Amino acid sequence: MRFLQRFAATLIAVMFATTAFAQGITVGVSWSNFQEERWATDEAAIVAALEEAGATYISADAQSSSAKQLSDIESLIAQGVDALIILAQDAQAIGPAVQAAADEGIPVIAYDRLIEDPRAFYLTFDNVEVGRMQARAVLEAAPTGRYVMIKGSPTDPNADFLRGGQQEVLQEAIDAGEIEIVGESYTDGWLPANAQRNMEQILTATDNGVDAVVASNDGTAGGVVAALTAQGMDGIPVSCQDGDHAALNRVALGTQTVSVWKDARDLGRNAAEIAVALAGGTAMEDIEGAQEWTSPSGTTMNAMFLAPVPITRDNLAVVVDAGWIELEALCQGVTDGPAPCDM
Repeated sequence: MRFLQRFAATLIAVMFATTAFAQGITVGVSWSNFQEERWATDEAAIVAALEEAGATYISADAQSSSAKQLSDIESLIAQGVDALIILAQDAQAIGPAVQAAADEGIPVIAYDRLIEDPRAFYLTFDNVEVGRMQARAVLEAAPTGRYVMIKGSPTDPNADFLRGGQQEVLQEAIDAGEIEIVGESYTDGWLPANAQRNMEQILTATDNGVDAVVASNDGTAGGVVAALTAQGMDGIPVSCQDGDHAALNRVALGTQTVSVWKDARDLGRNAAEIAVALAGGTAMEDIEGAQEWTSPSGTTMNAMFLAPVPITRDNLAVVVDAGWIELEALCQGVTDGPAPCDM
């Protein structure tokens, strides 16, 4: 009994000391934009974890401007942040911000998007595997035919990580002549309107000769589905990622094949916890779950990769059971849908 009492007292003391320490920490977050649904979810998770630790949250929205993001980060540094979480608008343009933070001894977390600098801790999901999951689901639905590849932003390395994973899965079918890629385009800023315009142009160029689309995120897929619907082609296989509510509803409706779910709540919580640890002096390599990772161009970094989950009509209950989406939102407009919309 005395041992248990001493153990409990020690545990409480450690928890109190951790919270008391974090109360002196301010974490600044630089968001590339808030035009995508998921960033609000990420932010809520970061704020909740920081509040639980007793740390302070401040942020800025770059509104899709790499120049504004640099000035935003200068402002966050001037406000005295102890750690920075950066969702980079442009992976190349963000370099001076990392240098400015390093000059002030402020640790940086490259949030979800790679900042290729060993002074940044890279936190993301396994985006190459996300690409594989997207391509597998579409290939299963359309093992032959004419494919279109709608990629992400050319300034975001994730676009190429995804595309690399997609190609790994599709290459054998391409070599066998079973599928043909008839159109491919980057999507500036990941914006749905740009994806829709690109898809419309490809449909025009191919005289609607498209059997499947591998789109790289929910926003681009939304633009793709809009373009397909206008031509009466909704329902052909389309991929995406992020698990946005609208995308999951499209999966339930059958106008989209898969949304690879990356639980932003886990990513946000991990970012907050890592930021507090780094601000407190923990070395990047000592972060629990960190691994040494080498970028495609050879930069060695400390990184953490979370596991994604592909959501199709066969496992929609997963996101409902996890509290990610309400049943009503998932099944809106669905009349002959799969479980759990068949109640």
